[in-house]
Amino acid sequence: MSHFPVVDADPGVTRQVLADHPDLMVVAFRFSEVGACGQLHHHPHVQSTFVESGRFTFTIGDEKREVAAGDSFVIPSDAIHGCVCLEPGTLIDSFTPRRDDFL
Repeated sequence: MSHFPVVDADPGVTRQVLADHPDLMVVAFRFSEVGACGQLHHHPHVQSTFVESGRFTFTIGDEKREVAAGDSFVIPSDAIHGCVCLEPGTLIDSFTPRRDDFL
């Protein structure tokens, strides 16, 4: 179990750092309700997302895609992205380099 705290990220969404190193960070985002959003945003980090459970609509740039448990994808540095929860679940995100703003 991670020694990092669970924090509120957005309404219906919590965030918990699972592991970190200056070059890499792994974070769990847990969505507890349909319609909860990961607001559109961008950051300089490359992000890999693995859908551990649930179902989501992701926006990456001008593209929308529906993803479900077992899917994974990469979000390039500075790409505008966000998601809407269609079925409660958990996203496991990896960031390189580490997101110091999450510590």
